[in-house]
Parts: sequence; C-alpha cells; structure tokens
Amino acid sequence: MPEPARQILCKLLLGTLTLLPGSAVLAGNYQDSPQAAALVSEMTREHGFAEEQLVAVFSAAERKQAILDAISRPAEKVKPWKEYRPIFITDARISKGVTFWQQHATALARAEAEYGVPAQAIVAIIGVETFYGGNTGSWRVVDALATLCFDYPPRSAFFCQQLKEFLLLARQEQVDPLSVKGSYAGAMGLPQFMPSSFRAYAVDFDGDGHIDIWNNPVDAIGSVANYFKQHGWTQGDAVVSRASVSGAQAAEGLTVGIEPQLTMRQLRELGWTSSTPVADDLKVTAFRFEGAEGEEYWLGLPNFYTITRYNRSPMYAMAVYQLSQALLQAKGTP
Repeated sequence: MPEPARQILCKLLLGTLTLLPGSAVLAGNYQDSPQAAALVSEMTREHGFAEEQLVAVFSAAERKQAILDAISRPAEKVKPWKEYRPIFITDARISKGVTFWQQHATALARAEAEYGVPAQAIVAIIGVETFYGGNTGSWRVVDALATLCFDYPPRSAFFCQQLKEFLLLARQEQVDPLSVKGSYAGAMGLPQFMPSSFRAYAVDFDGDGHIDIWNNPVDAIGSVANYFKQHGWTQGDAVVSRASVSGAQAAEGLTVGIEPQLTMRQLRELGWTSSTPVADDLKVTAFRFEGAEGEEYWLGLPNFYTITRYNRSPMYAMAVYQLSQALLQAKGTP
C-alpha cells in the first residue's frame, strides 16, 4: 500500500482524521461484508470508534486463503514427538539462546526476581516462538484476524474477539493497524502474544512509557514472565517427571486434553510410577509420546500446565521445557 494511504488509515483509526464525503479507500475483501459491518457497528457502539475509522480498516483488509490452509495443519497436531522435538531442540537454537540470554542478562535476572520465572524458561519461550525474534511473522495481523474471524467458522468467535482486541490495542498504543505483522493466526512480536494476551499481560518492562514486544526484547522478557506468573507459575517447583507404567489399566490414566484430571495416587493405582517424588494428592497431566527410542511416559506438574496455557499442546510445553534445560546446561548456570 502506498505510504500516503497507510498514513491516512492510521490517522483514521486513531481518530485524528475525518473522511470527507466521497473519499476513497483501497478496496480489500471485506468492504461489503455484512459480518464486518456488524463488527464495525459493535465497536462503534461499545468502544467509541467512529464508523468511518473502521470502515477504512476493513476496506483495506484482505482475505488470505493461505492462512485458512495453514491453520488446518498445525505441526503439533500432525507430527509425532520424535519429529516435533527436533524442530526446536537444535544446536543452533541452543547457541542463539545462550547469546540472547547473555545479551539480556540484566532484564532476565530482574524478571526472575520480580515474577519468579526462571530466565531459561523465558528465553525458551521466545526461542520456540520466534527463534529469539528472528521470525516474528510476515502476515499483516489485520488480514490474519479478519480472515479467521469472517471466513473460518470453527473458531470464528475466538478470532473475532481477537480482532476486536487488536483494534483496541492499535488505538491504545497508537500504531498503524495496517503496519503490524505477525503469524498466520495473528500472534505478535518476539513472544507471539495474541491481542488479548497483549492487552492483559504485556508490560512496559523498561519503563519508557510504551509496550513494544516487536522490537524491544526487554518488554518481551517482562511480558512473558508476567504471563507465566499470572497463569500460576510457582517459583522453584519442578515442571515434569518421567514416568513408567505397568498393567492393563495404565492407558486409563492418560489425560484427555491438557487439564490435569487425576491425582498421583489415582495414577499409581492405575500402574503409573514417577521417577521423582510427587505428592499423592497433586493433580497432574499424564501423557505418552512417540519418541525416537519408543514410547515415553511423562507426568506434567502444575508448572507444566502453566506452559500449556501459552499453547494448548503437551508437545509444545515439553519442547519449551527441554529447550530451557538445554539452555541452562549450555550456559553453564548451576
């Protein structure tokens, strides 16, 4: 889009410019969409946007078939652990993670002190999400969220809410909504926060008066730490325990989804044994992976569940955990 048009649309969203009768905006795929019109009406009524501000945005938003294709095949749903793990636990990701840790040691130490989240966990999240900022996404967030809101019925409600949050975020942070880029699902910045997570958990960790998770690693570090703390991370507690199983009832202990369902005592009665002490009354996540050397059984403890609140996948959470341990070992931290 030509820069003058981009500047006009930015001013429109921020409410600093009024469209004159007959003014033209570049046409995308949603300028005549009844769904977009309904969302415009809601945001105008409930959040004080001027109608022409949002009409301008949706007139420029574009439907992306590639996004609809991509969201149908996320890696953690189609790959077994033995193929998923090597994507994230690599020498390059570990080496670059150690460098990132060293470069931002002061911010990471402060985040650990203030939020109780260890530096290696914060670095691992950013490493898994964007290779430490190297790949934050190339899709315009407005295109991604509009496409998934208006043209992806299975999760339309979720993505429409994210689209609303994004419009509020853009106004709050005074950014051009057409300039913000992210993943095909609308996740943004080094930590790949969805708009609702940004508005709820992102923090101005360097105190400069702005929250910038796109270009400011310090804000990204503080935001990840705050997200973990707000979702129940307990400082000093373990994350997982390797398990072994025996007996015909062991499979009955496997957790469906990510919510912990059974206590350790109940799992023991079904034939599960933990490699490290786990309290009898603690609810845990019990899962099985298809590993490179055969089946692996694991117990996810409460901190593991916290990681799954970032991404609802046991494989994702395990990749983050194992990368964090590899980073810790490579850095040589006791």
